[in-house]
Amino acid sequence: MGESRPAVKVVHQVLATLGYGDAIAHEVLGIQRVLRSAGYESDIFVETADPRVEDLTRDYRELPACSASENVLIHHFSIKSRASRVAFALPNRMILVYHNITPSEYFVDVNDDLVELCYLGRRELSAYAPRVQLALGDSEFNRQELEASGFTPTGVLPVIPDFSHLDVAPNRLTAGAFDDESVNVLFVGRVIPNKKIEDVIRFFDAYHRRHNPRSRLLIVGSYGGFEQYHAMLQDFIARRGTCHVHFTGHISNEELAAYYDVADVFLCASEHEGFCVPLVEAFYKEIPVLAFAATAVPATMDGAGILYDRKDEAHVGALIAAVASDERLRAEIIDGQNAALERLRQKDFGRCLLGFVEQVAAGPRPAAPAVTADFWRQFDRAERLEELRLYRPSLCRALPKA
Repeated sequence: MGESRPAVKVVHQVLATLGYGDAIAHEVLGIQRVLRSAGYESDIFVETADPRVEDLTRDYRELPACSASENVLIHHFSIKSRASRVAFALPNRMILVYHNITPSEYFVDVNDDLVELCYLGRRELSAYAPRVQLALGDSEFNRQELEASGFTPTGVLPVIPDFSHLDVAPNRLTAGAFDDESVNVLFVGRVIPNKKIEDVIRFFDAYHRRHNPRSRLLIVGSYGGFEQYHAMLQDFIARRGTCHVHFTGHISNEELAAYYDVADVFLCASEHEGFCVPLVEAFYKEIPVLAFAATAVPATMDGAGILYDRKDEAHVGALIAAVASDERLRAEIIDGQNAALERLRQKDFGRCLLGFVEQVAAGPRPAAPAVTADFWRQFDRAERLEELRLYRPSLCRALPKA
């Protein structure tokens, strides 16, 4: 006789938005693959989605009709959203996966909407502590934040070491222009304030001026929604007189693979990370990594690469010079990164995920969510108001503010 599976047959996921090519999207899709392979019915419900992956999702407003107390709902919590509040009110057993929320102060004077969403998201997080049966961080740093917010039990669901998006034919039409004798210092990630792109620029400038004028900085990532921050960075570059800084904006996987191929050093100055997937992408592409030792970054590096703990541009510029010019040092760093990557790959993500699902499925049924009696009536009204705001804005503006 084989092992009996718990009665749960449906494990859906819900999140605010499914992006294209970002770390959360890779994890969500990887979770779905594992669940479906194990025989569970599993769909992804979202509030919004990138058009390139929208066909993989369902609208979160369909989720109530697909919910039942014997089902498990994996709720990816990363920001305040309507999808999050609907998930709270449903009868499902719930696993919360926390991807961390950037502190709102990083977005002051840059993106007012995110200031509000991040502030309210962090405040809203603790409300889920009595609601969920299990809270998981995708790093130990995130798990500790959950524990500090009152969640119990907690655990770590390791990030999936999936690099299939980099195992593509590189598109060299753009990156090929940088495949020459110059040293390419690379940063990959969204161009947003907590990544401290201005520090990356400062450190590169010190290296470029003091050590190697035949070098350039490649900043690979979208600045959509952060055009003001991007403009501030351009002004910063102009005032410093820094040369050879290139912003790519959002790019395809084929272009990303090409930029990794031409890179000589990966430089990260981020001050807030829940995990930081580009670090392990650089490990995979065998690019020496220099990263600021903040939040989850040291754990992600797992003893590999080079961590620096003071943001002194002369110091970091000299580190870049040493890594870029010393072949023996580069080889030692890459060997260490390969070992760290192998340790990450040895973590059995699928077995870990299914173990957490079965733990929740085998536990007692949760109490009914603590929501007001008219929650769903208010939800319907809010949806109708949102439709007016989107499609009849003049009528919406004419409504009483109350």
